Amino acid sequence: MENLSSSPVPLQGELNSWNSRLAHHLATRISTLRPPAVPLQNPIPALRLLNRKQWLFFLVALCGWTWDAFDFFSVSLTTKALAKSLDVSVKSITWGITLVLMLRSVGAVIFGLLSDRFGRKWPFIVNCVLFIALELGTGFVQTYKQFLAVRALFGVAMGGIYGNCAVTALDDCPLEARGIISGMLQQGYALGYLLAVVFNRALVYTTSQGWRSLYWFGAGPPVLIIFFRLCLPENDAYLAQRFAEGEDSKAAFFKAANKSVKEYWHVLIYMVILMAGFNFMSHGSQDLYPTMLDIQLEFSADKQTVTMAVANLGAIVGGIFFGHISETVGRRLTIIIASVLGGALIYPWAFVRNNGIMAAVFFLQFMVQGAWGVIPIHLSELSPPALRAFIVGVSYQLGNLASSASSTIETTIGDRFPLADTAQSEAASVERYDYGKVMAIFMGCVFAFVLIVTFLGPENHISAQELHAGMKRELHDNLRLLEQQKLDVSHKEQNKLPATEGDGTTEKI
Repeated sequence: MENLSSSPVPLQGELNSWNSRLAHHLATRISTLRPPAVPLQNPIPALRLLNRKQWLFFLVALCGWTWDAFDFFSVSLTTKALAKSLDVSVKSITWGITLVLMLRSVGAVIFGLLSDRFGRKWPFIVNCVLFIALELGTGFVQTYKQFLAVRALFGVAMGGIYGNCAVTALDDCPLEARGIISGMLQQGYALGYLLAVVFNRALVYTTSQGWRSLYWFGAGPPVLIIFFRLCLPENDAYLAQRFAEGEDSKAAFFKAANKSVKEYWHVLIYMVILMAGFNFMSHGSQDLYPTMLDIQLEFSADKQTVTMAVANLGAIVGGIFFGHISETVGRRLTIIIASVLGGALIYPWAFVRNNGIMAAVFFLQFMVQGAWGVIPIHLSELSPPALRAFIVGVSYQLGNLASSASSTIETTIGDRFPLADTAQSEAASVERYDYGKVMAIFMGCVFAFVLIVTFLGPENHISAQELHAGMKRELHDNLRLLEQQKLDVSHKEQNKLPATEGDGTTEKI
């Protein structure tokens, strides 16, 4: 366990102390990668520790995060249809993706502060109401400007959901289960993508309204998610935090928030840099991949659906697997392992053209989302309790902001690698580029970046066994102290006893 924020950031007069702490941090990057001496546990007993209310908190958070991903990837899956309908290029539509990513940080700030100040419940519900209105609005746009305007507002709404979902699922979760619950929660992202792929095939290609029907359908499930959250109370951890602050919770909140910002600002900067790399990793491997399958490889609609479904199944399994083993291996080392293995899989993922592409996309996304499976608990452990929803959400969405142009960057670089049109091809009238080569170069750089940043960064992981051992030591020390106090009291009473008897005898005489 380590934490660079155990004491406030030094002022100018304490610069030497700060420099020495930084030097010590850098010198221990290799030694702190050593896994704790904890055997890999069966995840089933850990999951059984969750009670009914904790499972419901996890499920509602998973539903919110899943539908956030569904809404986001609806655009990625319909870029070609949107471009044709709105009479613009595919690259222009990718600016809609970029705009959403850029403005999600605004939503993270607004809804993160609201979640830490007023609770997790109502900001979550407001988020879902906005999802409904803006999904419907996307389905009715008639011009490219309207599309960009609605997606910009959608970015604000989407930005507020991640931090809220993370703390809702993890705050009350038993310590032993947090690793695997983190991995399961994060895979709501892949599950949302998988659902978007399935319903894209079911609706876009079979209904008279085409791509619009996908967005109108997307406005329905948030209604059910709202009713689900209305049936649940506020998180116990949040209520305990507010109780500890006393009656003047507003003043106590801002005091704790101010202290947290002063002490954790450098950790927040690190988390943003880390999240930039992670978001480049996910968006760089996912946003343009359906376009590559459609335009470059000319896959049929059915084959595209199967390929993307296989990729997201790999993502779901990888996230749960790596999230669980991070309890034993450690958060940073787990991310590093996933990044190294992911880099080794870039070539088959980007260049295989036969049915072997199924295995390549499965294992590439297994590694990408495997690394992501550690992120919810890793960010939560690095964040101060008073601002956990805010810092987790803002660091994630500022990372999104930094990586917001990933799909646009890929399409722009793709312009340098044009492909010759195939004569009897439906895509012959569409500009075709070697997106596989572009994404391979891009992902190689991203995996290297994530590996380096993770290696240099902090970790605040403490295993359940370590915590229990510490609690046992603390209990043992407290018992010894109590026994010592009893002995001291006994000795004092024995010392007083003769004097009292003597005084009594003297008075009688």
